[in-house]
Amino acid sequence: MSRNIGVYFIILAFLLLPCKPALADETLTWDDCIREAAKNHPDLIAAQQEVKQSEAAKKITASSLYPQIDSSLSAATAKTASGEGDATTSKTTDTYSYGVTGTQLIFDGTKTIQDVKAASEDIKASRQNFKYTSVTVRYNLRSAYVALLKAQELLKITQEIYDIRRSNFELITLHYQSGLEHRGALLTAEADLADAKYQISQAQRSLEVARRQLIKEMGRTKFTPVSVEGDFKVKDSIKEKPAFEEIARDNPYLQKVISQKTSAQFSLKSAYANFSPTLSGTAGANRSGSHWSPQGNQWNLGLALSMPIFEGGLRMAQVSQAESYLNQLKENERSTRDALVVALEETWAAFQDAVENVEVQKKQLSAIEERSNIAQVEYSTGFTTFDNWIIIEDNLVSQKKAYLDAQASALLSEAAWIQAKGETLEYE
Repeated sequence: MSRNIGVYFIILAFLLLPCKPALADETLTWDDCIREAAKNHPDLIAAQQEVKQSEAAKKITASSLYPQIDSSLSAATAKTASGEGDATTSKTTDTYSYGVTGTQLIFDGTKTIQDVKAASEDIKASRQNFKYTSVTVRYNLRSAYVALLKAQELLKITQEIYDIRRSNFELITLHYQSGLEHRGALLTAEADLADAKYQISQAQRSLEVARRQLIKEMGRTKFTPVSVEGDFKVKDSIKEKPAFEEIARDNPYLQKVISQKTSAQFSLKSAYANFSPTLSGTAGANRSGSHWSPQGNQWNLGLALSMPIFEGGLRMAQVSQAESYLNQLKENERSTRDALVVALEETWAAFQDAVENVEVQKKQLSAIEERSNIAQVEYSTGFTTFDNWIIIEDNLVSQKKAYLDAQASALLSEAAWIQAKGETLEYE
């Protein structure tokens, strides 16, 4: 008996070692995270470059509406031989020239104008894509922020649970030594204390993972220990059901699809205009001669007209392709709009459930804490059995975690609702 007691004291000493969480070097608010992500997130930077590319593409397309002017400068020498045998003679001739030529598109059936309009819609689509990328970045950033906030709180809760298990272990050890409790109860309390210590270690590892995820979502290139400050209060709670169709109308993803459809409409008009003749004006002036600087003047002025006659059905196929693409985007728009409305209603309903569940879990935690306090006194005075008491203690431990899960779930549901509405990083 004394030997067993000595072993338990050794186990007790090991399990009662303090478990302190590592302190972070930097504390961030939610606004701090938003500012860094808006500046450094690679997805946002890439989406901004897409906007610049579409703007450049429009300038490239529109450039053919303006005069195209080229200059030239050449110098050449040529040697010719005449005669035969010893009577062969050679002559060297030098030629110099320089000049300027220009062409101006006069008419092409509005093909280029339609292409420019299509490019303008492509710019709108890329800008809406940038907004949609910002929506996705905000959701991922908020999820990472909530995950770290939860991990920090979970570490505190696991320490509280460890303290509860340690207190229980000490009480049961005393009862066991006094002959008031059986060995099974002591082993159960010992296992619960070991599990509590493991939960702290697990929470610390989860905390490190959450930190790294937040660093990634902020766009930092180097990992640094951070913590976040904030609470689990939901700010965007809407009790009355909103007009989902109106909210969906302004979603940047839907606006992107609409701009793509409009661009396809202009591209179809451009494909039809491709059947029209193309009329261009040309003009040029140059000087040439055998010495520098040449003095011979030349100039030209004219019109060039081209008209497709037969190309093996190329342009008809281009029209058919453009029509098919436009019809595809029309259906994509309808599908996207319907999917957004459904997603809005689903996320709003889930959001309301999560908010209400927080209050339920809070009340359950208060009730279980009260029961635990009563059971603690009853077990100490012998008015309740170990089996009944430990069930209440296990419920308390589970409910502490359930309440934290409910709080975090409410924040994540809020983030999903904001994402479904199409709100960007600037939403705050």
